[in-house]
Amino acid sequence: MTSTSTAEPPSAEGVARRRAVLIMLCLVQFMLNLDDNVVSVALPTVREDLGFGTAGLAWVVNGYILAFGGLLLLFGRVADLLGRRRVFLTGTALFGVASVFCGAAQEPWQLVAGRFVQGTGAAMASPAALALLTLLYPGARERAKAIGIWGATAAVGATSGLVISGALTGFASWRWIFLINVPVVVVVAVLLPRAVSESRSERRPRIDLPGAVLVTCAPVLLVYGLLRAAETGWDDVVSMVAMIAAALLAVAFVAVQRRVGEPLVPLSFLASRPRAVANVATLLFSASFYAMAFLLMLHLQTVLGYGPFAAGLAYLPFGAGILAGMWLSSRAVDRLGARPAIVAGLLISASGLLLMPGIDGHDAYASGVLPAFLITSLGCGMSLPALSVVALAGTTEEDAGIGSALLTSGQQLGGAVGLAVLVTLATQRGDALADSIGADRAATAGFSFALTVAAAVVGVAAVLIATMLRPRAHVPAKTRHRVDLG
Repeated sequence: MTSTSTAEPPSAEGVARRRAVLIMLCLVQFMLNLDDNVVSVALPTVREDLGFGTAGLAWVVNGYILAFGGLLLLFGRVADLLGRRRVFLTGTALFGVASVFCGAAQEPWQLVAGRFVQGTGAAMASPAALALLTLLYPGARERAKAIGIWGATAAVGATSGLVISGALTGFASWRWIFLINVPVVVVVAVLLPRAVSESRSERRPRIDLPGAVLVTCAPVLLVYGLLRAAETGWDDVVSMVAMIAAALLAVAFVAVQRRVGEPLVPLSFLASRPRAVANVATLLFSASFYAMAFLLMLHLQTVLGYGPFAAGLAYLPFGAGILAGMWLSSRAVDRLGARPAIVAGLLISASGLLLMPGIDGHDAYASGVLPAFLITSLGCGMSLPALSVVALAGTTEEDAGIGSALLTSGQQLGGAVGLAVLVTLATQRGDALADSIGADRAATAGFSFALTVAAAVVGVAAVLIATMLRPRAHVPAKTRHRVDLG
């Protein structure tokens, strides 16, 4: 197969090749999102096998999320400047090597280090993949459909991670949750270079290393401070110092972006209100849903008594709801515009989250868990593709990588911070009530409180979209395609 440019006219052969590239990009994104939460069900077994402490175990999850989210902006810029295909393949290969290292880990530090390297590989591959996809489908309608497919694959990967983890942990070994990545890496590394040509910005490569260090260290310190506060309380000096330092680094990051010649996040890129609002709403949405997945998995196993495999299977309808929402989203955007579709999806998700606090040990799956799953996931599927389309509106050869990196970084960092905040709230609420109502009821109360807060955060995102997106706006500078916001 010969190489095809991302700007190739839509001939029959070109359509077939673009479809093949789309499949491969979606396959890698499925793998990357699967590893966001693939360890969740396996954590008790990992702790027993490798001798983790409680604090160290949390970093098995957060190490991946923070490296992924913290380095996305850097590698989004690197992809624009050095070549999207090259960065994508390098990141995919690094992810595969780190997966083998994780699967072979014999000590806690080895697994945590492997997860950080996995996150680094994911941060290289994900924005480059979305940039390649965006440039492969330049038309507004076909781009929206391609992003919808890509987003559906990512969402199903994130949901499937719990099912796959439960099955492999229960019937084989937790090590296979990492080793199953290797065949995907090999297939993509062999086939993709033959299907798509290189693309890059024409500008001279300049990397904003100070900005990269600041944007990575700030969320790491914030999450560390929040998780430590969950164990020691909000008055802990170390926790407060870490969170204050995170805030100072965030301010320093903004200052650096104003001064450097090639910033990670050009302020002009966010001058478009639709882009800025869509990215903020995506961050808020992700903060709620990463925490929801974590807390609900614990609730299913510790309060409702599900085993690892059963808890993973319980999430299957969540993926089906997301796919149904994706189907509805594309039609809603075509008929009504992006703004009404996003607001409707967010409000549906918030309604589903409000149902979850009522789930207790006396509820059957079909009458208690399933309705909340289906409503929440339907709203998730409706809102995320439309948010992605608005956040990437008007991107060109010059900034496709940074646009996709900013979107995905908001998802990952929002998820990491939301997980830390809501887990802290749930833990402290449960601890405060444990002596008066018992451990099980206190755990349920903490779970309920955190998910109620999560629903409120999604509601705030809906209000932001409804009030801050102007109807039928479009990106004014260097735009190719009008984005009907409705």
